[in-house]
Amino acid sequence: MTQADGNHSLAVPGRVNLIGEHIDYHSLAVLPMAMGQSIRISFQVRGDRGIHISSGGYGYREFEWTADLACAAPGDWENYLRAAAQAVGRKWGLGRGIDASIESDLPAAAGLSSSSAVLVAVALCLLRANGLTPSFEELMEILPEGEQFVGTRGGGMDHAAVLASRSDCASLIEFAPLSVRPIPIPGDWAFLVAHCLEVAEKSGPRREEYNARRAAGTAARQRLGFGSYGEVLERLAGEDPAAMARHLVDARERDSFLHVTTEALRVREAAQAMERGEARRFGRLLSESHASLRDRLRVSCAALDRLVESAMESGALGARLTGAGFGGCAVVFCRREDLAAVERGLEERYYRGRPGFEARRHLIRAEPGTGALRGAARFT
Repeated sequence: MTQADGNHSLAVPGRVNLIGEHIDYHSLAVLPMAMGQSIRISFQVRGDRGIHISSGGYGYREFEWTADLACAAPGDWENYLRAAAQAVGRKWGLGRGIDASIESDLPAAAGLSSSSAVLVAVALCLLRANGLTPSFEELMEILPEGEQFVGTRGGGMDHAAVLASRSDCASLIEFAPLSVRPIPIPGDWAFLVAHCLEVAEKSGPRREEYNARRAAGTAARQRLGFGSYGEVLERLAGEDPAAMARHLVDARERDSFLHVTTEALRVREAAQAMERGEARRFGRLLSESHASLRDRLRVSCAALDRLVESAMESGALGARLTGAGFGGCAVVFCRREDLAAVERGLEERYYRGRPGFEARRHLIRAEPGTGALRGAARFT
């Protein structure tokens, strides 16, 4: 954090989840990386409890920081600002507010955690405005639950990734217990984040569909008599999850159970493949993840499926939707020497003729960045 004449600033990166989708809310390990793109906030400390925040893309919002904040209109970005204030206030009490301005080069509603990055950034601003410097563990106690103020029953992956990722590494994030292990990404590997040009606003109309996936997975686990998915994986011990899933009568519960268990196994294998530099194995796992998200969890869409197909036709080693789904982005994996050719192939096969495409916004070279708590220039 920098300070000059009462002005402060900080940055919180976005993240791209390489593999491990729709399983963090079941306390299972995931493998994201922070990105170079970020949410940046400049702010001044107020003498009262007012929170006044402007954003070039979303306008101006202001409210009084009180003990029991009510939600703004459904889908309004103000809910993420209120969620941050609510989370900080419930653990550390009310304090001084801020006048803040937000800038971002993260595309919104794209599955890159722009909304969670806003929530984390505002929470960090309020904490610093009141002289508080909590640990990573303390922040993780409040931020994932705090985001549920918005109505989305998500997990803690986004918050852990944007806080604690290390440069040039992916982050193997565990939740039971909480830990973040950096895994160096081989230098000859490259990732693209490609937007399908359909938005995926999970705080809006898709919220209930998103929450239904979590509910189905939880119901399946409970129906089989397990207290956690960690227990499920211990019981499986190398066995095919399909054998256990046969005991589930409800099709949605059965499909959710199969996605969660097989995706958890893919995360472990993908982390091992990254550590060993096994690019083809890693790419295959990404493609298997997309198939499970499409066919079992049914969170893909025609545009995302075609985008993934176009990436593979262009020379990618693997590709899959990333984020909540229903639109947004795919993560595309290839060798660095093939990166330009894959980009050209996507522009030719997918983006040509599609209105609104801008390469700098919709086809991003994703380099592994540094989390907000690891970058001394970002938060000190």
